[in-house]
Amino acid sequence: MKTFLISLSATLLFLTGLFWIFGQTGETLQKMKNPLIVIKKKERTLELFDGGRLVKTYKIALGFAPEGDKQREGDGKTPEGEFYIFTKNDKSKFYLSLGLSYPNVEDATRGLQNELISQAEYDSIVKAISEKKIPLQNTKLGGEIYIHGDGSESDWTKGCIALTNEEIKELFDAIRVGTTVRIEV
Repeated sequence: MKTFLISLSATLLFLTGLFWIFGQTGETLQKMKNPLIVIKKKERTLELFDGGRLVKTYKIALGFAPEGDKQREGDGKTPEGEFYIFTKNDKSKFYLSLGLSYPNVEDATRGLQNELISQAEYDSIVKAISEKKIPLQNTKLGGEIYIHGDGSESDWTKGCIALTNEEIKELFDAIRVGTTVRIEV
């Protein structure tokens, strides 16, 4: 009987250790003081930094045509450059979403040079960016680029960045409107 109890205790201790090692979901993110999001398209990762310290890395999905920078509405490309979060949407059709300030000034400059947008549209985008507001979303450059949920297994969005619902919830709760988002190749 004594041998049985020792074996049972050892087994329970072993199983508890396994649960502790494999059952953890990782640290719960706290609200960030100085957040930065870096998206690496080629690596399909979203890195979350706080004050220069890497806090977490997520696997992501991109637009259905991920190579290159977004040029126009409907091209399926995820934009590249520096943006900021202009809204946090808790009523998204993709669970939760964080709105990116696309198009930025560089996109607007290219759009004006390529005659995709008018001078008035260009001026409106530049003004919105300078005031950290939402830039025009309905030009030929496209718009409505978000970081959102509903899965990251393959590139399926129209240019957005997708995470799992659990991951977007964690990110949504940790960052604030105005957070810088850098999208790299």
